[in-house]
Amino acid sequence: MANHIVLLSLVALSFCYLAFAFEPSPLQDFCVADLTSSARVNGLACKNPMTVQANDFFFSGLHIAGNTSNPVGSRVTPVNVAQIPGLNTLGISMVRIDYAPWGINPPHTHPRASEILTVVEGSLLVGFVTSNPDNRLITKVLQKGDVFVFPVGLVHFQQNVGYGNAVAIAGLNSQNPGVITIANAVFGSNPAIAGDIITKAFQVDKKIVEHIQSKF
Repeated sequence: MANHIVLLSLVALSFCYLAFAFEPSPLQDFCVADLTSSARVNGLACKNPMTVQANDFFFSGLHIAGNTSNPVGSRVTPVNVAQIPGLNTLGISMVRIDYAPWGINPPHTHPRASEILTVVEGSLLVGFVTSNPDNRLITKVLQKGDVFVFPVGLVHFQQNVGYGNAVAIAGLNSQNPGVITIANAVFGSNPAIAGDIITKAFQVDKKIVEHIQSKF
């Protein structure tokens, strides 16, 4: 009997772990985010459901090309809970990514979501890197209509390898997947990471580190 109780307890703990490993399922039809609320919760506080309107579940503009006139030659147009309050607690979001010829979406991670990307126009070189110690690069060239998955938390990137503009649409399994661009985080943190730390980590001259930091 005692063994059964221990086993049931372990099973219950396992289910609790799985439940908290991902965004909690809604306990009502919807929980439209109240973007004006100051309540501090894991997610966003709910609006009064009687005040909810169709526009709380709506976004317009994903057909508009993003401005890629920037150093990396890409632009991400997000559609997450900040744009559609009705996504609150639903665990999904999406983005449109525009790429200039040879533009990149630089190496980055999403700490709270996996990503599934499809090429709408053009050709993309995509890839992700596995975790330590292997750090294996898994990469592929995608054509229009191809689909690729980036596992949660892993560093990944895309590059337009065509001579025309490219467009991709991606879905993410979080209302707020977050993004950490590696170069920005390492060289552009506020306050800055001490130069000697980065110098030792990258095994380069400190002047090189200071030069890169000046770009951010």
